[in-house]
Order: sequence, then structure tokens, then C-alpha cells
Amino acid sequence: MSSSSAVDRDRVAAAVSEILAAVGEDAGRAGLVATPRRVADLYAELFSGLGVDEVELVRAGSVAAGPGQLGEVVVVRDVDFRSVCEHHLLPFTGVAHLAYVPRDAIVGLGAVPRVVDAVASRPQLQERLGEELADAFAEGLDARGVLVVLDAAHGCVTTRGPRQVRSTTVTLASRGVLGDAAARAEAIALIGAPRG
Repeated sequence: MSSSSAVDRDRVAAAVSEILAAVGEDAGRAGLVATPRRVADLYAELFSGLGVDEVELVRAGSVAAGPGQLGEVVVVRDVDFRSVCEHHLLPFTGVAHLAYVPRDAIVGLGAVPRVVDAVASRPQLQERLGEELADAFAEGLDARGVLVVLDAAHGCVTTRGPRQVRSTTVTLASRGVLGDAAARAEAIALIGAPRG
């Protein structure tokens, strides 16, 4: 498993100093002198998922389930995530919803956000993020079906170009029995169901 210590902070800081100079700033002025190091620390956090095996994270967080413990479908809603779009290195933030149909194992509920965070903590595309999460839970749990729905706002849309501050993007990735249109629709209805 990788960690934020794998990021070469000195190289990142040097690159940030060069970027500041390239845009006409003085990296040595009072307000910017610590910026290269701060950005290096930020990148170490944002990209801490590089090299992490998400399938192993799922397996480590799962337990075998006995009779009567599986249920028909498990839905975990509103898992907050943040990632960095690989096209402009701007953040995108949103919520992940995960549904799976267990076969013989279930995943601990606390493991779901850890897996989402690990996969999101690398240069990403929202579409690929959903696919990687679906694959990780399908393989790591040997689930009969998996559905991942992501709803995110992208910095490249909200802060540059079209500047659509209320726009979000929704993506779906499904595997196994939740790839069937009727089963997928049922899981999506559970994701959107009122609480309580």
C-alpha cells in the first residue's frame, strides 16, 4: 500500500516555485514563500491513493456472512469524496452511492469510505473512478452485483471556461445482477429514497 510519503515533496515544491515564476510572480515574496511547501503537502494528501490496491482494501474490510446475515441488497449512500481531475489538476467533489448484492461476504460499513477515498486520491476521471470502485467491490467481495453512482461538481466546470457553479455530473457503473435494467432501477430508487 502506498502512502502520502511516496510523493516527492521536494520536486513538487520546486515545480510550484517554477510555476509561480512562469506566471510572473515572485515565489520569494512574503505571501508566497511557504506556498510551494504547502502545495507539496497538499499533493501528498490528494494523491495518497496512488499505488493502493483497492481490491485488497475491500477484502481487508469484509467478513464472511452466515445464514440470515446477507440480505438481498446493501446500499451505502452519501459517501463524500474529493478527487483531482487529471485534465486540469483541479478538484472535483461529490458523493458516492454504492449498492451491492452479496454472495458470501459483506463489507464493513467503515471500509466503504476508506475504499472510496483511496481510489479518489489519485489523478482521476469521474467515469474511471466509478468503474474502478465497481470493479473493486465486485472482485473484493465476489459480489453478485455492484452499482456505483457518483454525483460531483468539477472545478474545471465551476471555476474556468463555462463557470457553471451549480452544475454536477452523474455517472453510473454496474456489474453483475445490478447491470440488469430492472435491478439497477430498484437500487437507484433505494439510493434516492427518503430517509427515516
